[in-house]
Amino acid sequence: MDFVIVTGLSGSGKSRAVDALEDIGFFCVDNMPPSFIPKFYDLCIDEKMDKVAVVTDTRGGYMFHGLADALDSLSNQEVEYKILFLECNNEVLYNRFKETRRRHPLVDDCEGSIRAAVKKERELLEPLRGRADYLIDTTGTSPAQLKERITELFLGSSVQGMKIHCMSFGFKYGAPTEADMVIDVRCLPNPFYIESLKNLTGLQHEVYDYVMAQKETVGFIERFFNMVDYLVPLYSNEGKSSLVIAIGCTGGKHRSVTVAEALSKHLSEQNYKTATMHRDIGKGRKI
Repeated sequence: MDFVIVTGLSGSGKSRAVDALEDIGFFCVDNMPPSFIPKFYDLCIDEKMDKVAVVTDTRGGYMFHGLADALDSLSNQEVEYKILFLECNNEVLYNRFKETRRRHPLVDDCEGSIRAAVKKERELLEPLRGRADYLIDTTGTSPAQLKERITELFLGSSVQGMKIHCMSFGFKYGAPTEADMVIDVRCLPNPFYIESLKNLTGLQHEVYDYVMAQKETVGFIERFFNMVDYLVPLYSNEGKSSLVIAIGCTGGKHRSVTVAEALSKHLSEQNYKTATMHRDIGKGRKI
């Protein structure tokens, strides 16, 4: 059975993640007290369920503090489970609570301060974040991109091998905190300064061919791929379920997209399970 525990910061998109999981066949239960999780797992086994996700977070109040014990109980029973942790940067979280006018579950403990509540929750969840198998930062992610990411992660079995996510992004929009490896390709020649390429992206052959033909890129790709080829088996041997390699340029449209596409192709040719995401390719460019 694929058994996924969904948790993370309030306002980070857990509800949308659950919607995506339901769309691909998971039976989902929201706001489950942690102490119920081991018993619920046994029930799911008895009912021969194959895909189950439960959401547990700080809405559970004092009961949430029992999550570590619940996870230890599952581990002692040699239960195979995965933790999906969602997070977001503070400013975006503040705006989301302001726009939706929803109450943060810890706001009463922080004298009505949203900022203090977010800070307290982040500190409370830090140990759990460290135990997560899948980490998704929704700061610069649209609902459609989040659904796509969830689908890529869990459409097949969530316990079969490691999946490698090749993500392009723009440093001007912030680096993704979920990345296991961040590569800066702003050192490569920039197609943005070529008028005929400026408004295209690395998904179009004109830009892709230009970037890949530069002597700087040729040397970079050789060394970068050699490093990746060495590191990926090491991550796999450590039992990592998901590896995120984030490649950044200035705006996330040209160089980073090209290199992410090339890396995904390179890894696929070696029979690794890969997925490619271009986080900022559709965002407007400020000149």
